[in-house]
Amino acid sequence: MQNDIPHSEDDTGDDQYDGPSKSQVKREMLALVDLGKELVDLSPERLKQLPLSERLYDAIRLAQRTTSREGLRRQVHFVGKLMRDADAALIQTQLETWKNGSKEQTQAMHRLESLRDRLLKDDQALTDLLTKFPGADVQHLRTLIREGRKEQVANTQLRPGQDPLRKHYRALFQALKTLHDTETTT
Repeated sequence: MQNDIPHSEDDTGDDQYDGPSKSQVKREMLALVDLGKELVDLSPERLKQLPLSERLYDAIRLAQRTTSREGLRRQVHFVGKLMRDADAALIQTQLETWKNGSKEQTQAMHRLESLRDRLLKDDQALTDLLTKFPGADVQHLRTLIREGRKEQVANTQLRPGQDPLRKHYRALFQALKTLHDTETTT
């Protein structure tokens, strides 16, 4: 006796689910919860820079104000749940930029501070700088260096409790930063 169940030509017998596995879905959800934890640790100013829905932003702010350990855990999981509707890849990219960019920016600032200190100590440093940046305003830089040196001398003669003079010291740093920024954009 033959099988009375009719078979169509399209039926290949593959009734398997082609979507992500249960484990994969769980991994993705845990990744969103971890991303939510990172968002809860951000400052309100940084949060405002991210593409967050109002509901997600409010949930993150509530988690930041929550003091109870269990309450915070539950709120973070709720933030993770709301992250399903957010552009998690864009948010993750921005967080990575802030983390990695800040390291590079800090290193660049340290290099500029070191250059400023060399300029205040040694005239040869200005010659080297002008070789690297031929379009720099030489007169302005010399004025800032001269005034910065005067500030250093005046700061050695301060009485206890007096604030050191830093106007030209800072202005020299800003001039170097402007030079560096114009160099990197061109």
